[in-house]
Amino acid sequence: MAVEYRVPRNFPTTVVGSYPKLPPAQEALRRARRGEISEDEFSRLAREAIKGVVSDYLEAGVDIISDGEQSREDMVVYFAERLKGYAPGEWVRIFDNVYFRKPIIAGRIEWVRPMILDDWLYASSISQGRPVKVIITGPYTMLEWSFDLHYGDRREAIIDLARVIRREIEEFLKRGAEYVQVDEPALSTRPWREEVELAREALEIVFKGVNAKRIVHICFGRIEKIIPYILDFPVDQFDLEFKNSNFRLLPYLKEYGYDKELGYGVIDVHSLQVESVEEIKEAIDRLMKLDLIGPEKVYVDPDCGLKRLPREVAKAKLRNMVEAARIARKEWAGEE
Repeated sequence: MAVEYRVPRNFPTTVVGSYPKLPPAQEALRRARRGEISEDEFSRLAREAIKGVVSDYLEAGVDIISDGEQSREDMVVYFAERLKGYAPGEWVRIFDNVYFRKPIIAGRIEWVRPMILDDWLYASSISQGRPVKVIITGPYTMLEWSFDLHYGDRREAIIDLARVIRREIEEFLKRGAEYVQVDEPALSTRPWREEVELAREALEIVFKGVNAKRIVHICFGRIEKIIPYILDFPVDQFDLEFKNSNFRLLPYLKEYGYDKELGYGVIDVHSLQVESVEEIKEAIDRLMKLDLIGPEKVYVDPDCGLKRLPREVAKAKLRNMVEAARIARKEWAGEE
């Protein structure tokens, strides 16, 4: 019999997506880059890593979890390698000593087969009833972080990407997915109205008729510049970074009358310092004192994915986050 789990009505806790790569995933990705591993062996190692990730989430008490993106070398490359129309690219520096192999759009982009379904299904099978988010890179970011040598037209390329992402999401909807998150970190790097309108058009394709929680994650960059343009996006929730920028977005949310659900980033994913329960609780209080949205619309989570942190640091941050949300639940919603 499947285990039932009741997600708290107020201040549910969640994660944005990635988790530190566990040793089996590190081995799988290393051997895959060298062409030394079969698809079956890659999947076996990935599942071993996913099992460890889910175990950490359960131990921490997170309500809505992910598979930790253990199979994904990169949030763009992973999908580019599995879509028709892409070709491998060269290594490009992002910042510091962080590089990725920026893929090339060499032909029309088409969906071939499910890309992340197996990992989601496995995580769901061992989640003890906790819902597992579907997390996929959005069409705007896929184009921005690729070299386009085929389309020569941003809108045409993004619309084709939106269609293939929607096709992927349909695989999860057929299996009862409750939360669908589209990651669009690139949107805040070009904070112009015409770019936001292009992203909106793409997301209307991605989310049309989706009977699940529709979430868009945006992190870092000039998010405050795009807030007035995204408020009527066809989504239920925006998941945004707050902690790393010292919560400078809060006044903008108040100014523009934000009223959607909010994925509220209270954990700095770039810092090794473990935020205390008190510090996280104060961050939640800071939002609630704005009298902007109720606790039933606040999802407490890290700023972004946790993949750049040591595993033990990530676990400690999540444990404190869950405890802070529990205390806030009691104080702001009267839950015991």
